[in-house]
Amino acid sequence: MKCASCKTRRCREGKDCTPREVQPEYVAEDLDMMKAASKIEANFYMQRTRLEELILFAKEMGYRKLGVAFCLGLGDEARTLCHILEKDFMVESVCCKICGVDKEEYGLDKIREGRETTCNPIAQATMLNRAGTDLNIIVGLCMGHDIMFNKYSEAPVTTFIVKDRVLAHNPAGALYSGYYQRNRFGMGNK
Repeated sequence: MKCASCKTRRCREGKDCTPREVQPEYVAEDLDMMKAASKIEANFYMQRTRLEELILFAKEMGYRKLGVAFCLGLGDEARTLCHILEKDFMVESVCCKICGVDKEEYGLDKIREGRETTCNPIAQATMLNRAGTDLNIIVGLCMGHDIMFNKYSEAPVTTFIVKDRVLAHNPAGALYSGYYQRNRFGMGNK
């Protein structure tokens, strides 16, 4: 499919462009998430921040224990997020450098000479799995490390902050800047 190129977007009006077998059968847990998400959208559309929606969603789902997997470079943001979430939930947090493994142990590229500790998304997921979290939240994990964390997390995962050091952790900025698109990707004016 090429939905991003569609000009009519008639699916909003109920048109089904997919083969019938594509429509999933929602299991109870998935249907509960759909109901919670829809309730928040219906009641607070364009009225709440992503943080407020996260709290509302977790409460609506009956989650009691949340996990935060964060990049050490966003430690202050993770601390603030945890402090806010701890008003309503039990919160576990795990930084990316857990276990202190040297990059040389796995033959990984380094930013600089000398000892450099690797990020460890599988260990982050393992620790939050052991803690029995109901929902895990990503705060700025590196590209690829976030994917690995999602793969190994037993609890559902949402991303609160996407790391993009160049664009102040706002990767969508690259999509809004005609100047950037023109000069980096040779795209025409929008």
